[in-house]
Amino acid sequence: MNAFKNLLIILIVAFVANSSFAQKSIWQEKIDEAVWLKAQNGEEVDFLIVLKEQADVSKASSFKIKADRSQYVFSQLKNLATHTQTSLKTFLDETTVSYKSFYIVNSIYTKGNEDLIEAIAKRNDVYQIQANPEARMEEPEWLIENANLRADAEWGIEMIGADKVWEMGYAGEGVVVAGQDTGYDWEHESLKKKYRGWDGSSADHNYNWHDAIHEISLLHNDSIIDPSLNDCGLDSAEPCDDHNHGTHTMGTMVGGTEDNVIGVAPQAKWIACRNMERGYGSPVSYIECFEWLLAPTDLNNENPDPSKAPHVINNSWSCPEMEGCNEGNWATMETVVNNLKSSGVVVVVSAGNSGRDGCETVSTPSAIFENSFTIGATSIADTIADFSSRGPVMVDGSGRAKPNVSAPGVNVRSAVRNDNYGNASGTSMAGPHTAGAVALIISANPSLAGQVETIENILEETAVRKTTDQICANLSGDNIPNHTYGYGRIDVLAAVNKALSLNVIPEPDAELEVVTSPNPFWNELKLEFKNKKGEARFELFDSLGKHIGTSNWTLDLYSVRTIELNDLPRGTYYYFVTIEGDRVGGKIMKLL
Repeated sequence: MNAFKNLLIILIVAFVANSSFAQKSIWQEKIDEAVWLKAQNGEEVDFLIVLKEQADVSKASSFKIKADRSQYVFSQLKNLATHTQTSLKTFLDETTVSYKSFYIVNSIYTKGNEDLIEAIAKRNDVYQIQANPEARMEEPEWLIENANLRADAEWGIEMIGADKVWEMGYAGEGVVVAGQDTGYDWEHESLKKKYRGWDGSSADHNYNWHDAIHEISLLHNDSIIDPSLNDCGLDSAEPCDDHNHGTHTMGTMVGGTEDNVIGVAPQAKWIACRNMERGYGSPVSYIECFEWLLAPTDLNNENPDPSKAPHVINNSWSCPEMEGCNEGNWATMETVVNNLKSSGVVVVVSAGNSGRDGCETVSTPSAIFENSFTIGATSIADTIADFSSRGPVMVDGSGRAKPNVSAPGVNVRSAVRNDNYGNASGTSMAGPHTAGAVALIISANPSLAGQVETIENILEETAVRKTTDQICANLSGDNIPNHTYGYGRIDVLAAVNKALSLNVIPEPDAELEVVTSPNPFWNELKLEFKNKKGEARFELFDSLGKHIGTSNWTLDLYSVRTIELNDLPRGTYYYFVTIEGDRVGGKIMKLL
């Protein structure tokens, strides 16, 4: 009997021990191995805390106006983060550690030791603790000393037909493009007049610029660590480029002077965020820029305003696995991209420059994600660049087809710092051609603003079909799409013509009829309402989807209302009328 009792005690102790071990391994499994190893070695580690609850923005597609979609996604994300982070923030405040909260993915960035990491991992509201490795930007091949001036538009502009689109009267007017990169020389002669923060006489960087670089990267192995090592310093209050890469990409999107025709959409405006310190970035610096671009803030990083978000963002950076990015933070980065796309922003991403290694070389965030519009690079001969990364995406096991399309990316001339110009080769140069093409599409048909899937489909459907003898993952290079070119090399002239044939304004209701006159109008707009009575709401939006104003009336079966619009600037506007649940819309034009 005593032997039985002893055996029972041993079994109970073993069960308790095993239960404790199982419980411990559950919280340890939340922690990235690299974070835990450093912490156990006594190091203070920086890490990202990802909370279990993430916002559902699936209803965003039901909003036809970009401003409505942006506001909806922003509110969903912000409200959830505010509600679910309160307890964790209180805990961090009590431990006196500094931290930064994010809402574009429900997470908090902080630094701490082993004890803090363990305590956080044991919390029920925490999903994962992820590493924040720094990653080196893929350098393009520079030929700055050979930046010969061309009399005409640069070859890439002509190749995709952008100059022909300008002749049609569309050059990016009313569209905002953005980049997150090494920074931007905003006073460059090719960029200054295109900067949204410049009104012709003074600069206002609020809502137009953000610097996500707050520390000097240790990966440079500098003998000292000091902000003076960076030409821009840290937390720059105005756009600044510590490298050249960012300035070059923005020049291809919107830049240009009378003598330097380098930008695809020269009448578009630009805003930007710096996400790399002399070429080194991290998931947190990328997330910070993505969040700012979803809802730009003032220079104090306060008062976010999603109505000031861009239409398209160029991303010519990557975060490779060999430098610490892994499947854990891939999922986080993908959530960020998904949420930004849901808000109505086209996310253009360069495919990478590893094509010389063959197939399956589209292998790094954010190029690998489904909702990134991934771009390969072509040459002046209209053939794929040897360095352009090929699909399929196998690093995550998805077998996803990439790139989506290709664009000029070899020996591309554009702006570099200090009013200079340089030639560079890389998919970093192809992405900006595509972002500029998006701007031309929206300027031609403003009703497409925020309709990301439609814009991407247009670019794919109208691309010049390109084939190859290269076979990747048993997919013939004769197939369209293929893993070398995607759907082909972009043709923005064909894309704009396709866009002009589309109308995303809701079709009129069978019963409700609204007639506007005159159209175009000067100062007064008359609206005639037929076949419907009741409480009516009239909403007016500009070509960017920004809400201008709302009027409410009680209408009979046939009513007429006149609106004074003297203060509106010249341009295209969209209206929607809702009466007793039925909604119709249309386009109107204001003359001088």
